[in-house]
Amino acid sequence: MSVVSDRPDNRVILLVEDDPDHEALTIRALRRSNVRNEVVVSHDGAEALDYLFAQGSFAERDLRVMPQFIVLDLKLPKISGLEVLQRLRADERTRLVPVVVLTSSDEERDMVACYSGGANSYVRKPVDFDQFTEAARQLGIYWLQVNEFAPLAVR
Repeated sequence: MSVVSDRPDNRVILLVEDDPDHEALTIRALRRSNVRNEVVVSHDGAEALDYLFAQGSFAERDLRVMPQFIVLDLKLPKISGLEVLQRLRADERTRLVPVVVLTSSDEERDMVACYSGGANSYVRKPVDFDQFTEAARQLGIYWLQVNEFAPLAVR
């Protein structure tokens, strides 16, 4: 687990990504588009669930502070991204947190499973560096500046 922050902000982004290159590209793209929110990075599905539900090494984390949105890879060690999504949607505390699946999978069954499981968005990771950077930039802009979130009282 790592945290990247240029300034304090109550709108945390949870990035669940096991590939260090994709992690760095995503954070770099967010920073280039002036997204300065804290980015919490989980490197596997188990770590993401521990963070979200304040378990294990995150038992002291304030459960009232949920990510503004989650960027979730599908192919993760320990617990798959799809299983993370299913657990999020099954729990009242996390069922309304927006989840963007950012994956290299182009399998239709993965897309269907993600949307059926409650994903808010499904984005294929572009292979090209510039396209990847642009996709991550657009995610940050949409989910932090354009989208209206459910009030905290119901999340």
